[in-house]
Amino acid sequence: MSNIPELEQILSDIRTFDEILGYARPAPAELVLRGRITKDMIEEISRVKGEPDWMLRLRLRMLELFEKLPMPKWVNVAAEIDLEALAHYVKPTVSKAKSWDEVPKEIREYYEKLGLPEIETRALLGLGAQLDSEIIYFNFKRKLEEKGVVMLPMEEAVRRYPDLVKRYFMKIFPPEHKFAALHGALWSGGVFVYVPPGVKIEQPLEAFFFISQEMENQLEHTLIVADKGSFIHFIEGCSAPRFSRFSFHDGMVELYAHENATIKFTTVQNWSRDIINFNNKRAVAEAGARVHWIEGSIGSRASFTYPSTVLKGEGASTEIVGITTAKGRYWKENGAKAIHLAPNTSSKIINKSISADGGVSVYRGLVYVAQGARNAKSTVSCDALLLDRESKNITIPHDQVFEPTAVVTHEATASRISEEKLFYLQSRGFGEDEAKSLVVLGFVDDITKELPFEYAVILRRVLELEFGKYGKVG
Repeated sequence: MSNIPELEQILSDIRTFDEILGYARPAPAELVLRGRITKDMIEEISRVKGEPDWMLRLRLRMLELFEKLPMPKWVNVAAEIDLEALAHYVKPTVSKAKSWDEVPKEIREYYEKLGLPEIETRALLGLGAQLDSEIIYFNFKRKLEEKGVVMLPMEEAVRRYPDLVKRYFMKIFPPEHKFAALHGALWSGGVFVYVPPGVKIEQPLEAFFFISQEMENQLEHTLIVADKGSFIHFIEGCSAPRFSRFSFHDGMVELYAHENATIKFTTVQNWSRDIINFNNKRAVAEAGARVHWIEGSIGSRASFTYPSTVLKGEGASTEIVGITTAKGRYWKENGAKAIHLAPNTSSKIINKSISADGGVSVYRGLVYVAQGARNAKSTVSCDALLLDRESKNITIPHDQVFEPTAVVTHEATASRISEEKLFYLQSRGFGEDEAKSLVVLGFVDDITKELPFEYAVILRRVLELEFGKYGKVG
């Protein structure tokens, strides 16, 4: 485990979280494809990547659907996303590094300010780091190979394991809306993981995605397959420096948990205020399988992310936990979806949101229980903390229950920061901002306990920076 003072030293000079990666200059690109999305562009991306014909055909089908599907009405910033102004594929000039020391210095600076090498050395069994549209660093420890675990950059998996990838790729999350189809046409980067039957990976694996330039469209694809009785914890980190204009993130995560398998998927998204963040995340859980999502959504100009689980087999279960922060006049949606298709399935959804300086946090969720999903159980809990009178929280639950034996509950609370708590903490010697920071940390404490130690420390530090000493609120 990392030493807390070392992590504190790494982050001690940060004044706002938007500046974490703001010191290094963007890396030059070897190839940039921007403008109108056409068949020629799709074919060029596929050619550059050396893809098999089946992937090119899939991309072109996705392009046809993208052109036909309407812009989703529930994305309230859709009109601001000028796709023709974006670069849809940005290939950095750097080659994939075999060791951390081979990563160019200016790019290492991005990651070292987050303490990423420290975390990899002490806690991770595998790490993929992506800059713009390509994986630039990949480290997979030998003891996982010996267990038959496969962890590869997504492009390499497409070439080396075509039958396995085809079985799941965009089958878990099909192109059901325009942005999902856009992702299918343009996807680049991401990680593929396959865990064989009965193999349990004790330490986390991670992929870290970084956008270095403005007016860029990042579309990484992560696919994780846990075979029968296996266990995996995967961590996804995302970040970007501040830009003068926006960039768009349209990633996808597909998880498949076979019978009695367990997948934990943790996301810590630390975007700058210039990113419009859109995520497509879905899991399928077979009989007795468990899927646990933890979603930390911090930063960004606007965010829309709804981790979802399809409980396909009897006794499958899921837990979906989310933290959303909306500081400043930004719109942040962090919801969840649980789809019960089989008997004795269970879902637990916990969502915590913090709004300050006029920010709007939204929970948009769905619980669906099909007829025949006997004794299904679902609980939803949404708690919102408002740090001033201008900020808002909106809760939009949607339940569709077609099975009379199901039990579905939903509770939501919204509260302002307690003047009594602030007074008590200030009477004990804390300043106003420090007191507010402590209240925020206490509000999310039950969720941060679920994170690996190193990431809990970083997430708590980020929240302190957002709402405490360096980020005045109220």
